[in-house]
Amino acid sequence: MAQTQRTLSSQLLLGALIVLLGLVLLADTTGTVDTSFLFDYIPSLFVLVGVYALVRSGFRNVFGPLVIIVLAGLWQATTLGFVEAADVVSLWPLFIVLFGLSLVLSQFRSPPATTGTSHVTGFGVFSGNEQRVTTERFTGANLTALFGGAELDLRDATVAEPPAHVSCIALFGGVEVKVPEEWNVEMDVLPLFGGATDERMRRERDHDEVDLVVTGFAAFGGVSVTD
Repeated sequence: MAQTQRTLSSQLLLGALIVLLGLVLLADTTGTVDTSFLFDYIPSLFVLVGVYALVRSGFRNVFGPLVIIVLAGLWQATTLGFVEAADVVSLWPLFIVLFGLSLVLSQFRSPPATTGTSHVTGFGVFSGNEQRVTTERFTGANLTALFGGAELDLRDATVAEPPAHVSCIALFGGVEVKVPEEWNVEMDVLPLFGGATDERMRRERDHDEVDLVVTGFAAFGGVSVTD
């Protein structure tokens, strides 16, 4: 049997980052360790998130990640006293330049990435992430959207051992999963000031077996299943 090859999940990284932040806060509030100086470097975390999103998109999505990197970088420089806040404000035309650059690069944007792997990861932050899966042994995916979108097209995929599982996190963003119209999909997404819907037209089921289970949560965002 072929082994399933999995990439490092963006949800794993996000969860680890949240745990680390919680431990830092706990150490400070309980007086165990003085970690207050670490908060001066919070903007650097956003810079890393922007770089990660840029690389994971294969540089297809530029504007969103670049805005995060530039904003967080200027914030970090101001926090450390390298530049004055007034000087940062004067750089606002730079975002017009970045927006224009994104429009130019969008003309050369490649089509949605196609993959034949059985398990995929999608991460969209202030941008979109689109993937199309064509494998005959699809097992699952991890999709994360932070102020952006993540789209997974499974219409050319086959689940060898149902059900496959797709885990979704939508924070101020949206996750869309496209599936074959004959698939039976079970939604188990927790919406917190958000929504989770199966938008396909209701039809008589061809079979009772569940093909796909969609789990996760949506906060000020949405998770949808379409065909």
